[in-house]
Parts: sequence; C-alpha cells; structure tokens
Amino acid sequence: MEILYSYFLLFFALYILTKHFLNKNKNLPPSPLSLPIIGHLYLLKKPLHRTLAAISDRHGPTLLLRFGSRPVLLASSPSAAEECFTKNDIVFANRPRLLAGKHLGYNYTSLAWASYGDHWRNLRRITSLEILASSRLQTFSGIRADEVRSLIQRLVGGSSDGGFNTVDMKSALFDLTLNVMMRMIAGKRYYGENVAELEEAKRFRGIVKETFLLAGSTNVGDFLPILKWVGYKGLEKRLVRLQEKRDEFMQELIDQHRRMGSKSSPAPGERKKTMIEVLLSLQETEPEYYTDEIIRGIMLVLLGAGSDTSAGTMEWALSILLNNPEVLKKAQAEIDVHVGHDRLLEESDLSKLPYLHGIINETLRMYPAGPLLLPHESSEGCTVGGFSVPQGTMLLVNLWAIQNDPKVWVEPRKFKPERFEGVEGGRDKFKLMPFGSGRRGCPGENLAMRMVGLALGSLIQCFEWERIGEEMVDMTEGTGLSMPKAQPLEAKCRPRPTMVNLTSHL
Repeated sequence: MEILYSYFLLFFALYILTKHFLNKNKNLPPSPLSLPIIGHLYLLKKPLHRTLAAISDRHGPTLLLRFGSRPVLLASSPSAAEECFTKNDIVFANRPRLLAGKHLGYNYTSLAWASYGDHWRNLRRITSLEILASSRLQTFSGIRADEVRSLIQRLVGGSSDGGFNTVDMKSALFDLTLNVMMRMIAGKRYYGENVAELEEAKRFRGIVKETFLLAGSTNVGDFLPILKWVGYKGLEKRLVRLQEKRDEFMQELIDQHRRMGSKSSPAPGERKKTMIEVLLSLQETEPEYYTDEIIRGIMLVLLGAGSDTSAGTMEWALSILLNNPEVLKKAQAEIDVHVGHDRLLEESDLSKLPYLHGIINETLRMYPAGPLLLPHESSEGCTVGGFSVPQGTMLLVNLWAIQNDPKVWVEPRKFKPERFEGVEGGRDKFKLMPFGSGRRGCPGENLAMRMVGLALGSLIQCFEWERIGEEMVDMTEGTGLSMPKAQPLEAKCRPRPTMVNLTSHL
C-alpha cells in the first residue's frame, strides 16, 4: 500500500511539473493547480461567476483553465474582453458543442448554438433585419403597452380598498414578458385573464417551466466524456423528450397560421403580422431556406432569450429600488415632470428619462442577466494578452467580475444610477456589456431595453412600493444561466394618490 501511495505521489509531482513546463514553453496563459482528468473542476462552486472571479483575483485576469477534457480561456478584465471581441472576434465566433445545444439547438444549427459561417450569418440577418429591426419592433409597441396595462390593472385590482397589496413580483413579471413574446411571435397570450385556449396555455406553461429547468442544468458529461456512458444518459433522454414537445407545440402554431392563409395578411389599419406570419411570407419566396425547422428554431431562441432575462432584470431593479427608496422617489419625480399624471408612460417617453435609464444600466451592471456570457470557442490558435490560446479553446467572459471590479468601478457594490450620467448611450466600452459584444452580441438588446424601460417605468409611475417587512430585500444571487434571485421578490404596492384617477379607469 505504501509503495502504491509513493507511486501516486511521484506520478502527481511529474504531472504538475510537466504541465508547468509545457505551459511555459508554449507561452500559454497562467493556470492554477490542475488535477489529472478533472483539471480545475474541483475548484468550481456555485455561484460559478463568483468562484471564477475569486480565481481571477488570485491568478490574473487572463487564465487558461481545464474543465475536464476542455481547455477554457477565462477573461475577467475589460482589456481581455476587448481583445477577444475585436482583434479575435471571428476566431471566437464559434460555439462549443455542449449537450443542450445538440438537443435544444437543433443539432447546433439554431441561432444561439450554430458555429460561425454562412448558415449562422443568414440566421443573424433574418433575425436582425426581419424580426428585431427597430421598424418591426415599433409595429409591436401596442402589444407591449397592452400587456403592461394588464399588469397595472392586475396590481390595482389587488388593492381595491386603497391599501397595500402583497404581490409575487417574480411571477407577475415573468407572465408579462412571456405574454409579450408569445403575442409578438404567434398572437396568443397564455398567462393571466382572457386566455382563449386554456389547454394549449397549460401545455405551453409546462414546456416553458421544463425548458428553464433543464437548460440551466450543468452536464458534467460535457467536460468528462466518460460520464456520458455512466450517469448522464438520464439528462440526455429528458432533453430529447423536451425538445420533441417544444418542436410539436411550435409546429402546431406554424400550421395554425398556415391554415389561416390569406386571412393572416392584415389590411391597412388592422392588426400587425406576427413574427410567424412574417417568416411564413418569406418562406413563400425562399422555401428551400425558410423551412419550418428554421422558423421553429428562431421562435424558440427568441422566446427563451427574450422572456426570463427581461423579467429577471426587472425583478432585480425593483428589489434594489425597495432597498433604496430615495432612488425610487427621484425616478418618480423624473417621470412626473416629463409624463405627468394624466396618461401612462409610453415607449416614446423613454428617451427623455435618463435617470430611469441609469437605474436600468446600474441594475444590468450589478446583476447582469448573463453573468458569464454564453460560451464561445476558438476556431484557430490566437493570442490574448500576449499569451497563446490553442484552437478549440472554450472562452468564458466573466461579465459579472468585470462589471463589479473595484479596479474598474468606484464602489462597485454600491447602487449609484448617477454614475451613468453623461455616458453616451449609457455604455462605457468593455466595462459594461450586459448584451455581449462583437458578432455574437445579443440581437435583442433594443427589444429588451424597450420592454424593461416601459414596464419598470410604468410600475414606478403608477404605484407606491414598500418592502413586506422591516428587513431589507434579500439580494442573494441564485444559481442558473440568467442569475435569478435566490429569494423571489414579494413586495407591497398601492396606486399613488396622484395616479388613482387614471389607474382606476384602465
């Protein structure tokens, strides 16, 4: 036994020395102590963005880690991120092949999971020019306004006696964003009152719940291939079944729109085309490319990316405002001056509300919806920070670490919307990039800012808000791709006296 132990220690020492000198000779980025087979997986604890930030604090802003069999470049500074998304933008425009992308991303062919190339460029062009262009988003502004009005009615109805009403804001905001997205996609709402197809709505809600549950699951088999055959087949089977349900549901919506035929083309002054109708009209001219699978893939990406993230940002923002009532009052005063009490805030008012924009940007800075940007992968070798990065290296940009770094931001954990006063567009190069950057930056930024600005601004305009108790709202971060709150937000609200006349007649 002692001989075996001695051999193990000798093997381990040789392994460490070999790795050290190989890294040095190849000019690879610095790397903490790595173990055989598992690499640096032993270091990882939840929440992952904070663990990786602590590792970067100890070893440097540009590191080469090994997650099992996968080399990982960890970038945790604005300069490292800038180098990845400018000089090496095309090199890092690929996506790593992870299990979720295989089954939820149509075998790595959807917009979110496809690697860089002609197919991905076409998907990006369709999404940016046909679906998420400013002109197209403007045609859907009535849907967003209508759903925000429905939320206000719901909150007013709960406090009909004029007192405070306790509300589960996580559910209310999630319902809001899902209704907005599905009305834009398919012309249907599945949450709250006035839901037409109850069984269809029940199916949809189940699919959404399962999608967010499984999409956020960590599959260790992505990093330790041997485990694919040992204990992770169960997850793969669940992903396959989930995608079958998602696919079937979206295809039914497409078929419903197709059966409507010419009736789906609105006359002037009537309703606007849904996103499915826009894509089906493109399918008529280019059927070989705008296949039903392409349409299903685009709709599912938009639904997943456009609902949970926006709802989570609004939940974080409202939580912060409850803990900072002086900021809330300042935001209400700004809206009162520029909008007044005789009408609801509209999207066209947002450009006149810089303090509201500061609140949103400060929320996105402190609590980004993607604390670790979606992973990229290098298509060839390159250099970052003067170090050599091998082909096939997965890139993780720790956005949370960059946006909460005391070397980059003054008092980063203090909520100060004023820090964005005078910053053009509310952004500051690679110090703040909640929607990513470069070719793979989020194409839905415009939609998200409209949705969050309108909904959060309307809640500030119409209601007085209080915490449910004396203690501060718990701001602990939960686990998941979009960094949810560990404790869902419950809050008390009632119509502001100056808004009672307006909100009571909605």
